[in-house]
Amino acid sequence: MALQIYNTLTRMKEPFKALEPGKVSMYVCGPTVYDYIHIGNARPMIFFDVVRAYFEQQGSEVGYVVNFTDVDDKMIRKAEQTGTTVPEVADKFISAYYEDLDGLGIPRATLNPRVTENMDSIIHFIQELVDRDFAYENGGDVFYRTRMFEDYGKLSQQNLDELQFGIRIEVDKRKESPEDFVLWKAAKPGEIYWESPWGNGRPGWHIECSAMARRYLGDTLDIHGGGQDLQFPHHECEVAQSEALTGKPLANYWMHNGYIRINNEKMSKSLGNGVLVKKLRQQYTKEAIRYFMLSTHYRNPLNFSDEVMEQAQNSVERLANAAGNLRHRLQVAVNAPDGNAGVEITGKMTDVLREFHDKMQDDFNTPDAITAMFQWASEANHLLQQASVPTEDLRTVLDAFEEMNGVLRIVNSSAEELLDEEIERLIQERIEARSSKNWARADEIRDRLAAEGIILEDTAQGMRWRRK
Repeated sequence: MALQIYNTLTRMKEPFKALEPGKVSMYVCGPTVYDYIHIGNARPMIFFDVVRAYFEQQGSEVGYVVNFTDVDDKMIRKAEQTGTTVPEVADKFISAYYEDLDGLGIPRATLNPRVTENMDSIIHFIQELVDRDFAYENGGDVFYRTRMFEDYGKLSQQNLDELQFGIRIEVDKRKESPEDFVLWKAAKPGEIYWESPWGNGRPGWHIECSAMARRYLGDTLDIHGGGQDLQFPHHECEVAQSEALTGKPLANYWMHNGYIRINNEKMSKSLGNGVLVKKLRQQYTKEAIRYFMLSTHYRNPLNFSDEVMEQAQNSVERLANAAGNLRHRLQVAVNAPDGNAGVEITGKMTDVLREFHDKMQDDFNTPDAITAMFQWASEANHLLQQASVPTEDLRTVLDAFEEMNGVLRIVNSSAEELLDEEIERLIQERIEARSSKNWARADEIRDRLAAEGIILEDTAQGMRWRRK
């Protein structure tokens, strides 16, 4: 089965074909770094990490770019509120972003460009649009002539004639048309600024991604991704800017993940129900968080609740126990018969992997791919019930697990089982953490031990442990 991707632009699943065989270029819009990231930010971080991992497992080289918006109105307000500068705010929250990235088990992108490090490219891009009459200056601001781009609205399937009556169009008398959007904003007194042909100022939001995507990945991307909320106006405006300038498609495939709801309510600042990733990581393991994010198809809404997270943690532990028991059995299989893997177990693992890859190639259907992993766990547990198992059978089953988990990473993939001394050390550290009321660290250690199949028991003689 060839990989099929649902393309937001066409509203259809399409066979994926890279611009260059063996290489995939992917640009995903990153955060505005004025605060800690929340779980709405984490969903595309985790999902597109899986997309990247799957392409790489299939042998492709992936150029993966995730930008940082490190100057805009929110950044300026944050700097004013904290009595610092915009660059200081950016540095603080980019560091926090990387901590959360590591805490979610996500490798670094190929590049994380910052707007402030690409100002020359952005200004040059705007100047080219002005030179071609797609943009105009008025009062130090530069606006894009939206009506000059005939295909405006094709990505979000919006009607331009109706947009001027929509609530998302800013009213500005300096615009030639209400739907025109800003490319360059003149600096107000005291604001951070860069010099430009139109005066001191800074970029509008939409232009930054067009300029950086072009600089680092070329005129046309294989994949452009982000949250559903970015379809309009952000990605729609990117299309207009880039395609007006290059005459080429900005991206061949557009992918958008769905919203996250909190206890069946919309996540919003007004409701005060946002969940920060840094706090979520104190309650649950990164594997449980990844499982939660991947247990629903990426294009569908995802509902967060404590109950759902507990279920995710339990599900991860079921898979982790099967993998841990398998590794332990392989390590102690001194007298197990050797030789080639049996036909029966090879056939079962072939079926499991076929199911896993069929689902992943069907628009990255991660929930059904996870189901294949539970089928694997059932087969692994059945095998482990046998008194004597050839080591090659054990290796075949473990290899199948690692192939699937290498993409989803929903189980701690530590190849070595915790030694008794390490368990004792962690338990002692947990006791000390509880004594000092460091509940987050105590829970983190508990969850790690549970994921490794270690059961803690309080007895009259103190804390004891045993393996499942």
